[in-house]
Amino acid sequence: MKTLSLIAATSMLGLVLVMPLAADLKAAELNVIAGGSLTGLLGELGPRFEKASGHRLSIHFDSTPNIIARINAGTPFDLAVVPVDVFKDGAAKTRFIPGPTIDIARVGYGLAVRAGAAKPDVSTPAALKETLLGAASIAFVPSSAAGAYIIKVFERLGIGDVMKAKTRALTGPPQIAPAVANGDAELGVFLTNVLTAPGVELAGPFPADLQHELVFTAAVAADSREADAARSLIDYLRTSEAVATIKAAGMNPG
Repeated sequence: MKTLSLIAATSMLGLVLVMPLAADLKAAELNVIAGGSLTGLLGELGPRFEKASGHRLSIHFDSTPNIIARINAGTPFDLAVVPVDVFKDGAAKTRFIPGPTIDIARVGYGLAVRAGAAKPDVSTPAALKETLLGAASIAFVPSSAAGAYIIKVFERLGIGDVMKAKTRALTGPPQIAPAVANGDAELGVFLTNVLTAPGVELAGPFPADLQHELVFTAAVAADSREADAARSLIDYLRTSEAVATIKAAGMNPG
């Protein structure tokens, strides 16, 4: 009986110790704005964070110009994980807590072809130019931070006007791989993590002379009512588990 009583007392003591901790845990509904190229990554990491934290995420994925417009329109949100270009807009930057942003991931550019198709040479600027000129059509998202850089590359190669006629302009990064896989475009040109998808194969990255990494950075909204929960998501995106997933997605952490 004494043993049973001791066990019961110990159990009660455990409940007493745990209950205050549980009471302190308040599940939050976080409104997140994210770059469209992070759709796959956050689609994988988001549910893991929700399970571990008890918080719930509502993520709006969009292109950089649309993100800036959304933020400047006063749309409520708690944090953003977006291309660093968003913070180059002075008005948008004021919607965030002052201070440095936290870099989450970065990734370079490349070309993709339909799975099983011959992979063209893109190893040098001259080879990339020849490949682009030889393609019947290309798919990318011109109205995005990544798209703006791709257009600059076309201009550096001296083929800006020619590529306009070949472009299949899409509205979101997740549309690029299906367009190439379905034959709607011969080539997909974008961030390499977006081009790592079913139905397509990466032909190669941009040559070193033309390569550039787009940085995705995070910050908490200045007027967020869930700032602590928002910071916990940013902290999670820097954990070893998240870093491993970022690498597996073809991106570089930080």
